[in-house]
Amino acid sequence: MASRRARVEKGSGNLDRLVITAADGEAHVYLHGAHVTHFQPRGGRPALFLSEKSHFVGGEPGKAIRGGVPICFPWFGANAAEPSAPAHGFARLLAWRCGDVGDEAGGDVVATLHLEPNAYTRTLFAHDFEATLRVRVGAQLTLDLGVRNTGAAPFAIEEALHSYFAVGDAERVSITGLETAAYFDKTAGGARKAPEGRPITLTHETDRVYPHASGRVTIEDPVWERRIHVDKVGSASTVVWNPWVDKARAMADFGDDEWRRMACVETANVGGDAVTVAPGATQVLRATITVESPAR
Repeated sequence: MASRRARVEKGSGNLDRLVITAADGEAHVYLHGAHVTHFQPRGGRPALFLSEKSHFVGGEPGKAIRGGVPICFPWFGANAAEPSAPAHGFARLLAWRCGDVGDEAGGDVVATLHLEPNAYTRTLFAHDFEATLRVRVGAQLTLDLGVRNTGAAPFAIEEALHSYFAVGDAERVSITGLETAAYFDKTAGGARKAPEGRPITLTHETDRVYPHASGRVTIEDPVWERRIHVDKVGSASTVVWNPWVDKARAMADFGDDEWRRMACVETANVGGDAVTVAPGATQVLRATITVESPAR
């Protein structure tokens, strides 16, 4: 590890985590799932939500961490071909290998984690691939999920950086950037809904997939007087999610009232926006998270 600003330590559940302290921000990345659980710009509040009841269980497969930025790959939600397969794929359930960690001239730190097929993944996804997560930590958090097809045949994937953002009060935030986009409402059986023409507000369980939505999305948080911007590259879908009261109470790894403290805005390629990766090609999905607040 070449970085003077990073170290590996034991985190929750005795799982290895990479602790990064850059010049303008800090982050924690668990090798289990290549899961970013914490990002905080210098002088500001944490940008990511992490459930106090989250599981931290490794193994093959282990359990998903609830909060932060889970990686959904190679499918999103339920596997249509195999309903018993784990939701959102296997990437968030397995240990990734820590690769290069280096310091940049401006004070940012860049870390790379890797996942290759094994006996378990081949029972669910019979393709050769190399997945890489590149994490850049500074005043912003930039995540690049690269999937390279190392086999001889093309394959289709769904993918998402399932970002949970910390907010002062979910009932008071508004989400901008999707006012003119139609969406599929998963709380209404996947019905297609027309654009609403106004910012999204959270007043009940929300689970929406916005196809062909590749622009910036912003969470406006009046309680904490800040904006969280999500900029995307290589992403055609945006997902907005909050479990609200009943679903929160039904989840063992989520506190009954924690829905008030989070809002998910996910950088994704799902459903009709699934991506076919040709042999030798690499699909890259990027999310850049910027916190704009009076404190900065």
